[in-house]
Formats: sequence, C-alpha cells, structure tokens
Amino acid sequence: MEFLTILLSGLLLLASPIGLVVDRVGERLIRSQFERIEQLEVRVDNPPSHQLLQGKVERIQIAGRGLWLQPDIRLAAVDIETDPIDLDLPQLRERLRQRDFSFLERPIQAGIRLALSEEDINRALRSPAVTNRLRTAASQLLPGPMGAQVNRYEILAPQVEFLGNNRFRIQVNLQEQGTATTPITLTAETGLGTIGGRKLQLLNPRLELNGTPVPELFVNLLTEGVNRRLDLQVLEASGITARLLQVEVNPEQMEMAAFVRLAPPSR
Repeated sequence: MEFLTILLSGLLLLASPIGLVVDRVGERLIRSQFERIEQLEVRVDNPPSHQLLQGKVERIQIAGRGLWLQPDIRLAAVDIETDPIDLDLPQLRERLRQRDFSFLERPIQAGIRLALSEEDINRALRSPAVTNRLRTAASQLLPGPMGAQVNRYEILAPQVEFLGNNRFRIQVNLQEQGTATTPITLTAETGLGTIGGRKLQLLNPRLELNGTPVPELFVNLLTEGVNRRLDLQVLEASGITARLLQVEVNPEQMEMAAFVRLAPPSR
C-alpha cells in the first residue's frame, strides 16, 4: 500500500490535466519503487483539470507483471484498482513522509490482486535475508528452550511445492551450525484458508522430522502460534483496513484478492 500512496502523491503534485502524461509519470514513479518491473500498465482516469488541481482523481488502475522488490524477491502479478480519490494537497508532502494520512479528504479504497509463483517463493527462500527472518520467526513461535535452540541451526535448501486444492508442502534441511552432522529433514504440509476475510489460517497441517510424524500436540501448538501472526487486524492501528476476498493455491501459483481501505485519522 505504501508504493500506491507514493504514486498518488507524485501524480497529484504534478497536477497534469493530460491523462496520457499522468499515466506515464505514474508508471515511472512505480518503477522507481522496485528493483525492476518486467511489464507495467498505469491508467489514471482524470476529472476536469480544475478538480485535479484540487487533489481529486476518479480512478487509478495498475497492472504489473514480474515486479522485483529485491534482486531475489519477485511478485508474479499485482493488479490494483482504486475508487475515487480526494487529497488535501497543501498537507501532502509533509504528512506523507510521516505516514500521517490526514491529507486524505476521504478514505482511499482499492481492490488488490496478488500472485506468487512457486519459483518466486523458492527463490526468495534462498535469500539470506528471508532465511534469517524465518529463523527469527521460528524462535519466537516455539515455547521456552525450544525457541532458543532454533538459532543453533542453519536452514538449508528450503523448498515449497504447490499441491493444489489450497494446499502446499514445505521441506527444509536443518544442520547445526559449525558442525558436519547429518542434516535433519523437516517437512510440513498444510492447507490455507481464511476466517471472516480478516485472518489467514493453516488448515489440517502435518509435520514430519526425517519422515517421522511429529506429535499432534506439538503441531497444534505451532499452528496456533502461526495463525495468531496471520491476522490482518494488526494493520488497523496504522489506519489500514484489509479484508481478504479470495485465497487460492493451485499447482501453478498462489493468488490472493483483497479489499484495502486507507483512512485519515478521525477529525
């Protein structure tokens, strides 16, 4: 949502009444927020020029394919379509830097579709930055001494496989750092669903260590910890409301569709 806000600010500060020019500038602004983008289309539906000068836009549509956030983190597809937008231009520059959305005369509402391919996720999992985040998350999810032990292990060859029917499998090798011990193979398979459009939820998870099923009590404990972290309500403290409309995992890719609302603080 942040790069969309940056796009809006740039477009409206330019205050151009010529739709094609605004579209091209918007495309450049979006590209500047990414490492690179393979394909991008931006369409801005303008009101009369005097309204654009006042910070009003009828609609923005963005269609991107192959968006690289970092050299090893890629989004297969992003599609965004906004409702009408109304901004307080005099406040825009200063407030935007502070992530203060009081420059909004009314909430920004948008539909968003996001797609990730199996290859994209596996490439990201090989990134040292992502691996370190996974290790940190695992240490926080596991209770007491078990969580503390996680940092002793190096994560090797993580691999995701999309199974279809909203299920996927993750396999990873764990090796104690600084040793030549035989790695432990950890395999997890789970479904993915939603609760009330507000939460992602792991469904019927299974966990194995070297082919041996992990006790159900431990799997349930770990699942509860993961599910607590998949609650979109945490965004509401920053003025962002998000609702999941669809989550689908098929053998080709994972797709999510959501409604996002960015609201100014109460006045």
